[in-house]
This record gives sequence, C-alpha cells and structure tokens, in this order.
Amino acid sequence: MKYLLLLSFCFLFLKGKAQNSGSSNEPDSIKKTVLATYYHRKFEGRRTTSGVKYRAKKLTAAHRTLPMGTLITVTNPDNGKSVVVKVNDRGPFSKKLAIDLSESAAKQIGIFRQGIAKVNLSYTLE
Repeated sequence: MKYLLLLSFCFLFLKGKAQNSGSSNEPDSIKKTVLATYYHRKFEGRRTTSGVKYRAKKLTAAHRTLPMGTLITVTNPDNGKSVVVKVNDRGPFSKKLAIDLSESAAKQIGIFRQGIAKVNLSYTLE
C-alpha cells in the first residue's frame, strides 16, 4: 500500500511539472533598460556585419551579442514612443552603450538630437 501511494504521488508530481513546463510554448520576453545612440550619417551605404548596406531610412540596429535578425522593440521612456528594429550589425563598441539605432528609428522615438538616451528594449530569443 505504501508503494502504491508513493508511486501515485510521484506520478502526480511529475505530471504537474510536465504541464507547468510545457504550458507556455512561447519564449519568454526579455526586457532591459539601456543607453542607446544612433548611427552617424557617414555610415550611409557602408556594409554592415550582416552584409547589407546601412540605410538611414530603414529600421535597423546594431547590438553586440543578439543574433542577426532579432526584432527588438525600443521604447523611449520619456515620451512612450516605440519602434521595432531588426539587428543587422555589431556594435556599439562602448561598454556604456547597448544599441545603435538607425537614424529613422532614432527620429521615430524622439532621441535623434540627444546623442545618447535611456531606452527600454524588449525582445524574445527563440
């Protein structure tokens, strides 16, 4: 009788663990507050790490570690404006900064003339 009770308990425990770990098929969203900057105009037309040319009018970004093609929602906490950018380059290479935005992305969230601004990043890794 003890073994049957113990076996039943183990089965229920493992079944509950499997349901909890498998209930969310979507990856967790990662959120961070970081310092951002944007590309200088002199980089227009230069090749990025991914091989495509940088275009100031596209919604792209550079990040040191995220995989190429990762979509990041960048939000300016001062005004609530946000933009979705695609990682296609490596950088910035200053340890203080976490992301370089294209000129268009920086304008859309209102940090273009600031140089460096605090932003919120949100993305998922699959």
